[in-house]
Amino acid sequence: MDKIALEGGKPQREDFLVFGKPRIEEDEIEEVVKTLRSGWISTGPRVKEFEERFSEYVGIKNCIALNSCTAGLFLALFLAGIKGKDEVITTTLTFASSANVIEHCGAKPVFVDIKESDLNFDEDLIESKINENTKAIISVHMAGNSCNIEKISTIVKKYNLIWINDTAHAIETEWDGKKISHYGDFSSYSFYATKNITTAEGGMLVVKDDNLYARGRILSLHGISRDAWKRYSSEGFKHYEVVEPGFKYNMTDIQAALGIKQLEKIEKYWKIRNEIANMYIKKFSEVEEVEPIEYSFDRRRPSYHLFILKLIDNSISRDFMMDALKHENIGTGIHYLPLHMQRYYKEKYSLKEDNFPIATKIGKQIFSVPIGANITEKDVNDVVCAIKKIIYFAKKKVF
Repeated sequence: MDKIALEGGKPQREDFLVFGKPRIEEDEIEEVVKTLRSGWISTGPRVKEFEERFSEYVGIKNCIALNSCTAGLFLALFLAGIKGKDEVITTTLTFASSANVIEHCGAKPVFVDIKESDLNFDEDLIESKINENTKAIISVHMAGNSCNIEKISTIVKKYNLIWINDTAHAIETEWDGKKISHYGDFSSYSFYATKNITTAEGGMLVVKDDNLYARGRILSLHGISRDAWKRYSSEGFKHYEVVEPGFKYNMTDIQAALGIKQLEKIEKYWKIRNEIANMYIKKFSEVEEVEPIEYSFDRRRPSYHLFILKLIDNSISRDFMMDALKHENIGTGIHYLPLHMQRYYKEKYSLKEDNFPIATKIGKQIFSVPIGANITEKDVNDVVCAIKKIIYFAKKKVF
C-alpha cells in the first residue's frame, strides 16, 4: 500500500473492529427472555442468585448487587463515614468516578502519581500524602493488574485507614492466588457493557464487615428494612419500615439474569483474553515504537480487562495514531486522561502537571487496543499490521 487509510489508502479491515464489544450468546438471551416472561423484572430472585454465585466466585460472602460500580464506591465511602474535611487518597490515572464519589461525600480526593510499568499508583508515594485528615485509600487496579497488596496493607494498618478497592477492571484479578476482594474493607466491581462480564450496566459491592454489609443492603434500596421484592412474593404482604434515608442503587433481575450466565463463562473468557494478550505481547516486542504496559506474573494474575500500549516514539502523536487506526477500521480507547489534568480537579485543587510527572507523560502516550472474548487471531494481526503501517508512513513523512 502506498498510503494509510487516513490519507486515502485502503483500510486494514473491511469491517470495523469495535473496541470493548461484549460477547453475548444465545443462552444469555434466553435467560433474559425467561426472566421477562417470569414477571420478576426488577430486584428479585435473580439478583439474589447472582449475588450468591458471585460470592462463590470471589470467595467472600457479603455481596450486594447494584446498578453500577460507581454506586458501590460511593456506598463504601458512605458506610465508612467519609465526609466533611476527610481526605481520601487515590490515583490520578483513573476514570472520573473514582474521584467523583469522594467529592459527592463532601471529602477531598488526594491524587498520587503512577508507576510507568503497570500504570497503578506508586505505593511508595502514598505515605507522603497522609495527614491527620486522611481517612481512606481507594486503590484502582488498572487494566486488571493488581496494585501491590503487601505495600498497601502495611500502610493502612500503620495509619488505621479504610481500604477500598476499585475493582472495576479486576474481576478475575488475583494477588497470591486470592481475588482482590480478600484484601481491604470494601471492593466494588463493574459489569458495564465493556467489562469482562457484563449486565449492560451494573456493579457489585463486597463488604468485609457483617454489620456494615447489613446496613449497606438497606441503604442500597431507599433505606427500607426488608428486601422490597419479598413484599410481593409468595411469603405474603408485610409492612416495611424506612430506617434511614437510603439510595436507589439496586440491580434488576433482567440485568442479573445476564450476569448469571456470563459468570458461568468467566474463566473461559479469561483464557481467551490471556491468549490474546500473549499474542499482542509477542508481536509488539518486534515494534520498537510502541510498548505494552507490564502484565506481571509474579504474585498476581491480571484480568486483561484492557490491553494498553505506550507510544514511545515522540515523532508520532497518540491522537494521530488513534485517528489513523479509526480510518483503518480499528477501534481504540484512552485509559485515561489523568484527573489532575481534568478541568474540574485541576482548577478546584490548583493541581500542577509537574507534581505528577509520570502520569502527565504517560497520559499523552497511552492508548488501548481491542481485547476480549470476541477477539480472534486475525483481529490481533490486523491491529498489529495497522499500527506498523501507520508508524512506517508517519515516520516516512517526518524524515
